[in-house]
Amino acid sequence: MKIKRKDFNIFNISFLDIISCGFGAVVLLVLISKTTDDQGQSSVNEVESLLGQVLSLETSIDGLARQIDQQQKKNDDMLAEKGSLGRSAETLAKNLSVKEQEENKLAGDLEGLSLVDRTLQRVSITPSSTNTTRDEEIGGIPVDSDYVVFIVDTSGSMQTIWGKVSREILNVLSIHPKVTGFQILNDQGKPLISGYRGRFIPDTPQRRQSVMRVFGNWQDMSNSSPVEGIKAALKLYAKPGQSTSIYVFGDDYTGSNYDSVIAEITKLNRLQKDGKRLAKIHGIGILSSYTTGRFAILMRELTKRNGGTFLALPL
Repeated sequence: MKIKRKDFNIFNISFLDIISCGFGAVVLLVLISKTTDDQGQSSVNEVESLLGQVLSLETSIDGLARQIDQQQKKNDDMLAEKGSLGRSAETLAKNLSVKEQEENKLAGDLEGLSLVDRTLQRVSITPSSTNTTRDEEIGGIPVDSDYVVFIVDTSGSMQTIWGKVSREILNVLSIHPKVTGFQILNDQGKPLISGYRGRFIPDTPQRRQSVMRVFGNWQDMSNSSPVEGIKAALKLYAKPGQSTSIYVFGDDYTGSNYDSVIAEITKLNRLQKDGKRLAKIHGIGILSSYTTGRFAILMRELTKRNGGTFLALPL
């Protein structure tokens, strides 16, 4: 049997299918390739944009860091200033406390000055007595002085008998009917009324009462030794040609020496041309529960050498 050969045609349907598939693959590759290129360009642009943002943010961060440093320095300066102000406030508070204490101590002085000023406006200076003659001596105490200085121990033991001390000062003033001026010092030489330091308080009956009211509330530092007060009286108040008496009130003497103190005060109370001393020095010993014989020992000899008298008063 004769085999019949078929004619072979290269451009058949299968071949066309293959060509179509190949062409489609090429088109797909072209499309894929173009999309990838576009995406790559877009990514580059996006990266550049992000990089620009990063650089801008870094610049902002640097600026903020500098501002933070500046603010921190300001905070440190403010803290230092706050600490300085705190220390200053503490110092001011301490100074204020000291000033308040000084103000309290001066309250009595200010009250006394106010009373004296009001008295000066209301009355004129008149003698405290109408007597035309003067006794030269009362109870052994010369009373011929125009000016009187009281030196008073203000220690705690004397405060317990302060009412009696006040009465005795008025008694001494009353036996000097024509006193021109008087002064009251503590045993340290500090005046009762600071406004009259270095000068006498003019004497009137009303002024005596005003000053003694202030004296009734007087409390001040004391060492129970009249030495400083007597020296202050001789240096500031006793003057040549002026008759002055000094009255020392106390219940004890805490000093360690007698002879040198007596010699020093006697030398300071120098003799004048008329043979008299600057001032007569008297001693008034007031007994208290703390009294010793030391005040009497000192004042007996001191008054004897300085034209005065020593008296010991009972409770």
